[in-house]
Amino acid sequence: MGIAENIMKLCKELPPGVKVVAVSKMRAPEEVMQLYSAGHKIMGENKVQELVEKKEALPDDIEWHMVGHLQTNKVKYIAPFVSLIHSVDSARLIKTINKEANKNERIIDCLLQVHIAKEESKYGFSEEEIISLLNSLSSENLTGLSIRGLMGMATFTGNDDLIRSEFRGLARLFHQVKESFFSKSGEFTELSMGMSGDYRIAVEEGSTIVRIGSRIFGERPV
Repeated sequence: MGIAENIMKLCKELPPGVKVVAVSKMRAPEEVMQLYSAGHKIMGENKVQELVEKKEALPDDIEWHMVGHLQTNKVKYIAPFVSLIHSVDSARLIKTINKEANKNERIIDCLLQVHIAKEESKYGFSEEEIISLLNSLSSENLTGLSIRGLMGMATFTGNDDLIRSEFRGLARLFHQVKESFFSKSGEFTELSMGMSGDYRIAVEEGSTIVRIGSRIFGERPV
């Protein structure tokens, strides 16, 4: 099947309310345009340079998400247009995003990345760090940033029980954080978990956003 058929099949499979971020890492603009022509306009990139290049080359009404690790010195390049940053993993990054958003007179939606995998290579806060961070941010004047939810990546493994337990733990933390820190706000609504290999489990455990690359575009070029 082609790219257009893949996204239509995927969207039919998912429950109402679950958003698909099509991760276009290393994909040519022509491939992204096939997706756009099929009516899908939510795209994600892992690297700032590629995100900026695609933003300039593709239609203006695409909603761009930053899904990869974000360095503080790169925030300024995406602050004018990014719709959602999934990978906020430090207090320093939060302050930088807030500063750059204010420069651009924007409010940038963000997700806090939680380290749920057994692999050390993954970024993100621990559960204890999330709680400590949110307690400390309560006194900050973050006028340029809106924390919309949490994001996590499960261990890269064929063990579905382990993946499910990691997603379930993240969903539990999401509800705990929402109740403790955002009970009076209607903005903390997003739980970004699940990629091409594990999105079905993620959705079963409460994901509201899945980040899908190869299942839409085919296997990534080497």
